[in-house]
Amino acid sequence: MNTAPRSRWRCIGGTVIALAAIGPALAAQDTTSHRADTASTGAGMEQDYLAKRQSTLSDIRAAEHKLAELRTERIQLESRVENVAAKASEQRANELLLSHETTALRSLDSVLSASQDNLLGQRDRFLSLGEAVRRRAAAELIVVVRVDSSAQPQRFESVSVRVDSTPAVVRRYSAGAIDALNSGAIDDLYHSNVLPATHVVSLAVSVNGTPLTQTATVDVPTGAVTYVQFAVRNGQLVLSTWSSRSGTSP
Repeated sequence: MNTAPRSRWRCIGGTVIALAAIGPALAAQDTTSHRADTASTGAGMEQDYLAKRQSTLSDIRAAEHKLAELRTERIQLESRVENVAAKASEQRANELLLSHETTALRSLDSVLSASQDNLLGQRDRFLSLGEAVRRRAAAELIVVVRVDSSAQPQRFESVSVRVDSTPAVVRRYSAGAIDALNSGAIDDLYHSNVLPATHVVSLAVSVNGTPLTQTATVDVPTGAVTYVQFAVRNGQLVLSTWSSRSGTSP
């Protein structure tokens, strides 16, 4: 009875010993496998990290390149805006200058127009005053020259008349005109309305190559025609004056 149990215990004991011997081996195998898995997992994570890092660096470089392009475009846009603003300011300044010049020209034109109107008005007033003076004075002065038909034919080429020291007329005669004068024609040298006052009339003529001068002081009455006649007689000037209120010549 004591022998059988001992055999089973021994067997069981041997099994236990075997199992005890197998246990550490299995544990060692599990640890090695776990370490290999951990190493492979770490290598994969490192590769993923490197890939993500490279992608992130590429994105950063692309963003920096894009930012540089945007900065360049911003600088160009600011330069364009400044150029447009400068051109607009210059155009505005030119417009203001042109507006000032236009305003000045318009003002000058207005002044010139007003001055012209004033001058025209003064001219009209002077003409009206002169016409009124002539109407109220109604005095005329006529200067004539003739050759005495009873004398020998006279030869002269030109005659000049001055009224109140002012040149009135200068006349040159042709041979036909001299013949007409020698035949009794009268030349009306000066005919004008004058103020009723005393006037000085001078006549200068060259007769037969001899210069002659004659001066007459005549009173021109109101409402009358006063004649001053210079007659060439025998190489001399003969003066005669008269007035006619009827306005008829002698």
